[in-house]
Amino acid sequence: MDVLHAPWRMKYIDKSNKEKIDCIFCEFIKEREDEKRLILYRGKKAFVMFNAFPYNPGHLMVAPYRHTGNYDELNQEEILEINLLVQKCLKALKKTMDPHGFNIGINMGKVAGAGFEGHVHVHIVPRWEGDTNFMPVVGETKVIPEALDVTYRKLKEAWEE
Repeated sequence: MDVLHAPWRMKYIDKSNKEKIDCIFCEFIKEREDEKRLILYRGKKAFVMFNAFPYNPGHLMVAPYRHTGNYDELNQEEILEINLLVQKCLKALKKTMDPHGFNIGINMGKVAGAGFEGHVHVHIVPRWEGDTNFMPVVGETKVIPEALDVTYRKLKEAWEE
């Protein structure tokens, strides 16, 4: 059996087990520690942050500042800025990571897979041909080939250009 080591992930696992946070989107945005909390950009009505437990490298989330679990409760300004930020995320990811495609989605409600069902957010997951293999299916393991802080710095630089 092959053993994969990703020791840098332990800090996220330990942190998630210790920190009892009601809503990461509300709490992290208050802290003003963007790099620590992987917040890539702050807009007027919404912001962009990395998923700390990514499906793939560059897995981003766009969320409104306002705490609501329903997309249909967002006002027009929030919807517009969220969608403009999704578009900017796509451009930055294309420039920095050259993915072959994307999954973009909103999980609304616990039964739909929402990890934080009280705060609606859009997932942007870069995809590459061949990124689905036997590991998740047979081994119940996903290999993320790049550390989050490295990906954060790459995208932060591309975002600001």
